[in-house]
Amino acid sequence: MDGQRRTARIAIVTVSDRAAAGIYEDKGGPGAEAWLRETVTSPVEIARHIIPDGREGVAARLRELVEDGTDLILVTGGTGPAPRDQTPEAVMDVAEKELPGFGEEMRRASLAEVPTAILSRQTAVIRDATLIITLPGKPAAIATCLDAVFAAVPYCLDLIGAARIETDPNRIEAFRPKGA
Repeated sequence: MDGQRRTARIAIVTVSDRAAAGIYEDKGGPGAEAWLRETVTSPVEIARHIIPDGREGVAARLRELVEDGTDLILVTGGTGPAPRDQTPEAVMDVAEKELPGFGEEMRRASLAEVPTAILSRQTAVIRDATLIITLPGKPAAIATCLDAVFAAVPYCLDLIGAARIETDPNRIEAFRPKGA
């Protein structure tokens, strides 16, 4: 089946020891899903996962999701400087290509709102036909970051052979070069 014509599969992975243990209510996953549902207009399947912090576990789950044919993975949490924050390392363990502009733009947008955004280690990578974007854990910060970079996401998915997604131009106008 042509990847450009099938329903896009999106996974939201919350990385948090406390949320995985049921001690803390996951707000990042629902926040990211709500943002996507308000923005993406084409058919999508969205699945949410909660896993504990830790480099090996996060990398293993990302590999599973890629192998299952997920087109876009949003990873919330674990991107700070604390010892258990190892999400960026796990993402790099599965990456074939890094897209550092995503992290640069997300931090730039976040710095306009909070000076501690400089501590965040967001990035984006590609593995096979999957785009993986790391995000902060708080819904408002997730929205700030996705607002800053999502215009490039649909065309990136096109370029790597993932499913095509369309956006509500009143929220985020996806950029595709003429003829794409």
